[in-house]
Amino acid sequence: MSDFAQSVKQQADIVKIIEGYIRLRKSGAQNYSGLCPFHKEKSPSFSVHAVRQFYHCFGCGVSGDVFSFVGKIENVSFPEAVKIVAQKCGIALPKREFSSPEEAAEARLRGRLLELNETATVWFEEQLQSPEGALAREYLASRGLDAKGIREFRIGYAPDSFHALRNRLSGMADEQTLRASGLFSSKEQGDGTQGPLYDRFRKRIVFPICNEGGRVIAFTARTLETGDKAGAKYINSPETPLYTKSLVLFNLDKAKATIRQAEFALLVEGQMDCISVYLRGIRNVIATSGTAFTEQQVAILKRHTSNVVVNFDPDTAGANAAEKSIALLTEEGFAIKIVTLEGGLDPDRYVREKGVEAYANAIRSARRQADYLIERARAMFPGANAEQKVKAMNFLLPHIRRIPEKLVREQFAADASQKLGIDSAVLREELRQAALKRRDRVEARTSELTELDRVLLRALCITDPEFEESRRIAADAIRRQPQWFESLACFPALHPLAERGSRDPMEVIEHETQRRLLAEALLAETDPPANATVIGAVVSLEKRQIENELRDIRARIAEAERLGDHGEVAVLTQRKLELDRTLRGLHGA
Repeated sequence: MSDFAQSVKQQADIVKIIEGYIRLRKSGAQNYSGLCPFHKEKSPSFSVHAVRQFYHCFGCGVSGDVFSFVGKIENVSFPEAVKIVAQKCGIALPKREFSSPEEAAEARLRGRLLELNETATVWFEEQLQSPEGALAREYLASRGLDAKGIREFRIGYAPDSFHALRNRLSGMADEQTLRASGLFSSKEQGDGTQGPLYDRFRKRIVFPICNEGGRVIAFTARTLETGDKAGAKYINSPETPLYTKSLVLFNLDKAKATIRQAEFALLVEGQMDCISVYLRGIRNVIATSGTAFTEQQVAILKRHTSNVVVNFDPDTAGANAAEKSIALLTEEGFAIKIVTLEGGLDPDRYVREKGVEAYANAIRSARRQADYLIERARAMFPGANAEQKVKAMNFLLPHIRRIPEKLVREQFAADASQKLGIDSAVLREELRQAALKRRDRVEARTSELTELDRVLLRALCITDPEFEESRRIAADAIRRQPQWFESLACFPALHPLAERGSRDPMEVIEHETQRRLLAEALLAETDPPANATVIGAVVSLEKRQIENELRDIRARIAEAERLGDHGEVAVLTQRKLELDRTLRGLHGA
């Protein structure tokens, strides 16, 4: 251990350091105890010895000194842990030695940029409280932000001026450093050089973006204007020596301790969503700041938790962003749940209009990743025919493929088969094999005719008056209950054939594949199907439809029971009993 680390350890009080992370109670003359932060427990087994300055957990066996505790709970290296403890104790860090002049220059630049950002943040805060900031204050109040919340997130206002901030900061740094800060813009001149600097953020509400240590490294600014002259709704700092957007999660500096305590992170899309939820007491919330979730952000989050609840906006863009985030989190082994808010509201509006308790209930009722994605597949590819089911399966397979655990992949595939109503043993097995072997696609096999396809096609093509009753039975069933027939390969041909009148069957089918299937059925024909054969085919399809609905209802009953929705359980159970009776009647017939 270095001399500096030894000095920090001698000055640090391990009890006070650990109390910054967990609650401790005195349990003897020199000992303190609490719930271990490194494993789940209900009774305290974590002890800290105040004199000997060490900790030990009698539950999971972990032990160490103040540096190992901070390193483990913050998920940082030993040097970083020493630095954190020193800062908590108010001990000045030793002057850093650099390996090259370039490294020293870069460190000096980063230090100056942090100072510029801090000064700019204070100045933006002052402008918000000025007369010119009145409109911005009204807007923030309309979004449910009070003075305390504004101070906590250090929200400010950039006035309608091209040079006000530059004038404030010009005495702190040279022009090259001001350009590197990202706080200013300039236009390219005719000779290729950059013109004078002017303020990047103007007539906008300004939200600071902090690193994990809570230092301001960038800004997001929202316009207060509307119409063509307003420009982009939000503009962000460009990437700078301090700020790489793919490496930053908004509010992680404030949320990380609660994320570890709650053992999950709530991931939302926008900064206002994050701020609204946080200020109403749900403190383990972070945001992607409207940018695509990245592998680097996933790695950063993994240091604090492996459980995530995702609540993105319900529009198409939000759903697509949620899918991409789910994909990245899945590959890293996260346990994922998804919140879908009623009424199509985003988290900010929902928590303001419905209240924090309703939002907390929505989080507790978040759906498993598999349930959310299967439901989305059903919405995107509705219908019971094989082609739609294959499309739904191929939507799900990339998500299934990313799951590291074989058993979890197989369970996801089994759930998908049930909820998509895949009653074909061939398709079920293809989905299972694709999941196990981590393939991205299954291929449709919709051109193979079953005996049901052949019976119905032949019945609908009858022209002999002696067998007219068979044709009528098939045609009437297709008109009355078309959904019974959707799973058949020949489904697109059935309705045109049922309505063909006296026209030739081959003439009424325009789709080439369907004409080929019809030709295949008719060329293998011997005698037209009898009435009983056609009735048997229709009843088989009705049974299949009822069995599919029963599978769906059983899954919905299980989900309603999990959520404690007893009213929904009663309604679904009544429908299940009705379908059971109908199915028994069909079997009896």
